[in-house]
Amino acid sequence: MTTRKLKIEGMSCSACVGHVSRALSSLPGTSDVTVDLESGQATLNADSAKVTIADLIAAVDEEGYSATPLESA
Repeated sequence: MTTRKLKIEGMSCSACVGHVSRALSSLPGTSDVTVDLESGQATLNADSAKVTIADLIAAVDEEGYSATPLESA
């Protein structure tokens, strides 16, 4: 598992946080998803054999937000 961080743009409320969190959590190979409204960041563990950074970005995009990768922790 690799810790991934994403910058999420377009979130304005706790419902937005829920949408992004559910989108990322629903992907196979993800766990421990945390989305922070104040910092505009998502942090999660991802199994690189099951999910790519492009998959993570696409899942967020499908919810109507934009995501860009930050440096992995």
